Amino acid sequence: MKKHLLTLLLAVTLGGFVNAQDSPPGKQFMQIVAVESIYSMPDNSVLIVTNPDGTQLEESLDNIYNAMGVIKVKSIKANERKIAEVLKRYTDKGWKLEQTIPFSIYPGKDANGALMTRYMLSKQSSISTIIN
Repeated sequence: MKKHLLTLLLAVTLGGFVNAQDSPPGKQFMQIVAVESIYSMPDNSVLIVTNPDGTQLEESLDNIYNAMGVIKVKSIKANERKIAEVLKRYTDKGWKLEQTIPFSIYPGKDANGALMTRYMLSKQSSISTIIN
Protein backbone atom coordinates (compact mmCIF):
# COMPACT_ATOMS: atom_id res chain seq x y z
CA MET A 1 0.00 0.00 0.00
CA LYS A 2 2.80 2.42 0.88
CA LYS A 3 4.51 1.60 -2.40
CA HIS A 4 1.33 2.54 -4.34
CA LEU A 5 0.95 5.80 -2.38
CA LEU A 6 4.57 6.76 -3.05
CA THR A 7 4.15 5.94 -6.76
CA LEU A 8 0.94 7.98 -6.91
CA LEU A 9 2.59 10.90 -5.08
CA LEU A 10 5.57 10.78 -7.46
CA ALA A 11 3.26 10.69 -10.51
CA VAL A 12 1.21 13.67 -9.26
CA THR A 13 4.37 15.66 -8.48
CA LEU A 14 5.91 14.96 -11.89
CA GLY A 15 2.60 15.65 -13.61
CA GLY A 16 2.37 19.01 -11.88
CA PHE A 17 5.94 19.85 -12.90
CA VAL A 18 5.24 18.96 -16.57
CA ASN A 19 2.02 21.03 -16.54
CA ALA A 20 3.87 23.98 -15.01
CA GLN A 21 6.39 23.82 -17.85
CA ASP A 22 3.59 23.84 -20.45
CA SER A 23 1.56 26.68 -18.94
CA PRO A 24 1.83 30.04 -20.68
CA PRO A 25 4.21 32.47 -19.02
CA GLY A 26 2.97 35.71 -17.48
CA LYS A 27 3.24 39.20 -18.85
CA GLN A 28 5.44 42.13 -17.99
CA PHE A 29 3.99 45.62 -18.19
CA MET A 30 5.53 49.04 -18.63
CA GLN A 31 4.24 52.49 -19.44
CA ILE A 32 5.35 55.55 -21.30
CA VAL A 33 3.77 58.90 -20.39
CA ALA A 34 4.03 61.95 -22.61
CA VAL A 35 3.36 65.24 -20.80
CA GLU A 36 3.10 68.18 -23.20
CA SER A 37 2.85 71.46 -21.36
CA ILE A 38 0.51 74.22 -22.45
CA TYR A 39 2.42 76.51 -20.10
CA SER A 40 5.07 78.65 -21.78
CA MET A 41 7.85 78.06 -19.22
CA PRO A 42 10.76 75.91 -20.45
CA ASP A 43 11.34 72.29 -19.44
CA ASN A 44 7.74 71.50 -18.57
CA SER A 45 7.19 68.86 -21.26
CA VAL A 46 8.63 65.40 -20.71
CA LEU A 47 8.44 61.78 -21.82
CA ILE A 48 8.64 59.37 -18.85
CA VAL A 49 9.35 55.67 -19.40
CA THR A 50 8.60 53.38 -16.43
CA ASN A 51 10.20 49.97 -16.89
CA PRO A 52 8.78 46.75 -15.40
CA ASP A 53 11.34 46.89 -12.56
CA GLY A 54 10.16 50.38 -11.58
CA THR A 55 13.14 52.28 -12.92
CA GLN A 56 12.32 55.41 -14.86
CA LEU A 57 13.90 57.25 -17.76
CA GLU A 58 13.07 60.80 -18.80
CA GLU A 59 13.43 62.52 -22.15
CA SER A 60 12.64 66.18 -22.75
CA LEU A 61 9.83 67.21 -25.07
CA ASP A 62 9.19 70.69 -26.46
CA ASN A 63 6.45 72.89 -25.05
CA ILE A 64 3.70 73.29 -27.62
CA TYR A 65 3.01 77.00 -26.92
CA ASN A 66 5.47 79.89 -26.88
CA ALA A 67 5.60 82.68 -24.28
CA MET A 68 2.98 84.67 -26.22
CA GLY A 69 0.52 81.77 -26.22
CA VAL A 70 1.00 80.91 -29.90
CA ILE A 71 1.01 77.23 -30.83
CA LYS A 72 4.36 75.94 -32.12
CA VAL A 73 3.69 73.46 -34.92
CA LYS A 74 7.40 72.58 -35.15
CA SER A 75 7.35 71.53 -31.49
CA ILE A 76 4.29 69.35 -32.03
CA LYS A 77 6.02 67.63 -34.96
CA ALA A 78 9.24 67.18 -32.98
CA ASN A 79 7.32 65.69 -30.04
CA GLU A 80 5.40 63.32 -32.29
CA ARG A 81 8.64 62.17 -33.89
CA LYS A 82 10.31 61.57 -30.50
CA ILE A 83 7.28 59.69 -29.10
CA ALA A 84 7.10 57.50 -32.22
CA GLU A 85 10.84 56.76 -31.98
CA VAL A 86 10.55 55.70 -28.34
CA LEU A 87 7.51 53.49 -29.03
CA LYS A 88 9.30 51.91 -32.00
CA ARG A 89 12.40 51.28 -29.88
CA TYR A 90 10.31 49.20 -27.47
CA THR A 91 8.13 47.44 -30.06
CA ASP A 92 11.34 46.41 -31.84
CA LYS A 93 12.33 44.73 -28.54
CA GLY A 94 9.11 42.69 -28.51
CA TRP A 95 6.86 45.00 -26.51
CA LYS A 96 3.24 45.30 -27.65
CA LEU A 97 1.17 48.47 -27.34
CA GLU A 98 -1.81 47.38 -25.22
CA GLN A 99 -3.61 50.64 -24.54
CA THR A 100 -3.35 54.37 -25.15
CA ILE A 101 -5.03 56.75 -22.71
CA PRO A 102 -5.16 60.46 -23.63
CA PHE A 103 -6.24 63.09 -21.11
CA SER A 104 -5.73 66.74 -20.23
CA ILE A 105 -5.19 68.66 -17.01
CA TYR A 106 -6.39 72.24 -16.56
CA PRO A 107 -6.08 73.15 -12.86
CA GLY A 108 -7.44 76.69 -13.10
CA LYS A 109 -9.20 79.29 -15.20
CA ASP A 110 -6.06 80.40 -17.03
CA ALA A 111 -4.69 78.74 -20.14
CA ASN A 112 -2.04 76.76 -18.26
CA GLY A 113 -2.27 73.00 -18.23
CA ALA A 114 -0.94 69.85 -19.82
CA LEU A 115 -1.88 67.30 -22.41
CA MET A 116 -0.95 63.80 -21.33
CA THR A 117 -0.94 60.47 -23.10
CA ARG A 118 -0.24 57.20 -21.32
CA TYR A 119 0.96 54.28 -23.45
CA MET A 120 0.66 50.87 -21.76
CA LEU A 121 2.93 48.17 -23.19
CA SER A 122 3.18 44.46 -22.44
CA LYS A 123 5.57 41.64 -23.20
CA GLN A 124 5.42 37.92 -22.57
CA SER A 125 7.74 36.95 -19.72
CA SER A 126 9.96 33.93 -19.82
CA ILE A 127 9.64 31.45 -16.95
CA SER A 128 13.10 32.38 -15.61
CA THR A 129 12.06 36.06 -15.52
CA ILE A 130 8.91 35.24 -13.54
CA ILE A 131 10.82 33.14 -10.99
CA ASN A 132 13.57 35.73 -10.48
